[in-house]
Amino acid sequence: MRNKLLILVAMTGMLTFLSGCMDVNQEITSDSTGFWNEYIVYPLSQTLLFFADATNGSYGLAIIIVTIIIRVLLLPLNIKQLKSSKAMQDIQPELKELREKYSSKDAQTQQKLQQETMQLFQKNGVNPLAGCLPIIVQMPILIGFYHAIMRTEAVQTHNFLWLELGQADPFLAILTAATTFLQQKLMMAGGAAAQNPQMQMMLYIMPLMIGTFAFFFPSALALYWIVGNIVMILQTIFIRKPMMKDETGGAN
Repeated sequence: MRNKLLILVAMTGMLTFLSGCMDVNQEITSDSTGFWNEYIVYPLSQTLLFFADATNGSYGLAIIIVTIIIRVLLLPLNIKQLKSSKAMQDIQPELKELREKYSSKDAQTQQKLQQETMQLFQKNGVNPLAGCLPIIVQMPILIGFYHAIMRTEAVQTHNFLWLELGQADPFLAILTAATTFLQQKLMMAGGAAAQNPQMQMMLYIMPLMIGTFAFFFPSALALYWIVGNIVMILQTIFIRKPMMKDETGGAN
């Protein structure tokens, strides 16, 4: 299952990279046609323009506001992910017993292990794919945001703090990787994933992948990702930690 998650992340990352080839040099307007343009890119572009007008022409602030709104809208999915992560942690002793019981590597034994593992998941309401859901939902938004930034001329030519929003910024790329790492580290802390070698590998692969993209993508997109990570970090601290306290009876 973890291998599949790793493949999924790699594929979505590649999709993000390849998305730059799709009409990225064509300005987005109300006349742009196609489902992608009409229902994802154009609404995001107009939302950016709306909040830029509301903040005296600051597209940097507009990106921050839109990012926070997107993260708030995704909050139910993130809470579901956190609950699923906690539920998965709760059943680790039973999972370990099953693996010891069916330790033989022959096909019949492994099939039996998979069947009883799925029964254990169903019994405890655990969805092992729940952790993928926020990533899957977020990717079209991220790609759409990239297109909105690249295809909205006003964003491309705007400055925010020291940033040229239409150009890549090395410092922001490093900050993107760092906040991605911290966000994942907090999510994994104290859970079963922290002892999983494959998940430990992902802890480093994902930030490196996102940080590498940020070196080449407009700093406006990196700004979106950093603000989103900060919001996720705060959500993890204020939502996940109380869950862990309930689990340990209030112990730190």
